[in-house]
Amino acid sequence: MRQSTLFTKTRREAPKDEIANNAKLLIRAGFIHKEMAGVYDFLPLGLRVMQKIEAIIRTEMNRIGGQEILLSTLQDPTPWTKTDRWTTAADIWFTTTLSGGAELGLGFTHEEPLTALMKEHVSSYKDLPIYPYQIQTKFRNEQRAKSGIMRTREFAMKDLYSFSRTEHEHRAFYERCAEAYLSIFSLVGLSDTTYRTFASGGLFSKFSDEFQTVAEVGEDTIYIDEKKRRAVNKEVLSDEVLSEVGLARESLVEKKAIEVGNIFSLGTRFSEALGLQFVDEQGEKQFPVMGSYGIGPARLLGVVAEVLSDERGLVWPSTIAPFDMHFVVLPSENAAVKKHADELYERLLATGVDVLYDDRDLRAGEKFADSDLIGIPTRAILSERTFADGKVELVDRRAGGSTLVTEEELLGAR
Repeated sequence: MRQSTLFTKTRREAPKDEIANNAKLLIRAGFIHKEMAGVYDFLPLGLRVMQKIEAIIRTEMNRIGGQEILLSTLQDPTPWTKTDRWTTAADIWFTTTLSGGAELGLGFTHEEPLTALMKEHVSSYKDLPIYPYQIQTKFRNEQRAKSGIMRTREFAMKDLYSFSRTEHEHRAFYERCAEAYLSIFSLVGLSDTTYRTFASGGLFSKFSDEFQTVAEVGEDTIYIDEKKRRAVNKEVLSDEVLSEVGLARESLVEKKAIEVGNIFSLGTRFSEALGLQFVDEQGEKQFPVMGSYGIGPARLLGVVAEVLSDERGLVWPSTIAPFDMHFVVLPSENAAVKKHADELYERLLATGVDVLYDDRDLRAGEKFADSDLIGIPTRAILSERTFADGKVELVDRRAGGSTLVTEEELLGAR
């Protein structure tokens, strides 16, 4: 893409009412637009990153047997009343009344409607296990919408639900999903700072698992055993819990962290409430054992922006960067330099390199500042000097070092 045709522009300052660093950087770099508190639009650069994160999530969910679906956002109260969450979760719901008087909600999670749907597809043990998932917009009446895109009222969510025949079968999948989550966080550049964390299991089990990324701006406090790479949320920290999970208090380090994913065992609460049953191998009716597994792609994008950025701007891992390369041609009185830059851009595209080509008529310093702010991992610079030498300067956004390579080396390395 030619940067001269990109309708978004970088800006020196973020909106005065924005306090979260992730949102400040993403707004200044032209990745997102703020509509109101807790509501953001994704612009071309931001959407590219989001789509790459979603592709990583899809690959990992499909690898463990997930089947992608897409459920409706509008919610009929009927299944929710059977689990008592239409009223007990009233502080979360965005609800509306239709012209005919019927009340509907905007989905904040999908255990109830998916369990009700499964009644049409599950009757025998041969129909199980099933692992449907979706990546869908959710709505929550979030009272703490002050962390940029890490905590919003409208957000993308990957929610997978498992339906298993036995507790043993459920636990086996639960662990496979935990491993898949760790793989996702590694692929987006958060492997060194993200820990599987023991947390409250709520009504359904003694423990759930959160995945927490260490960050000074985190809302959670966790205690980490860095050698075992496991942690405990402060909310459940006690000598009894530590003994049960095999961690020693003297080995723990206290850190602030941001939750980037969670997995829950649900037992049979939803299958019983909604009447989802199957006939087992002995001819007896049973309720499927369920689990839920959530990751917010936009939240994950925000966490990467928050923890991997530096004083100059965003720093994207190559796996989710909006482009593979930022190709910058510096201003020159020599028309041959610009002509050659155009040709080299086309050659890069032909070799399969996804390039943002800064062909704008700006000073070198402005181009470099924008490139740092946008944060594409590799910058290729063509100037009068490098053109005369038949070379291109490569700059690593994270490390900051630069090397001169021939154009053929540049094309061949990709």
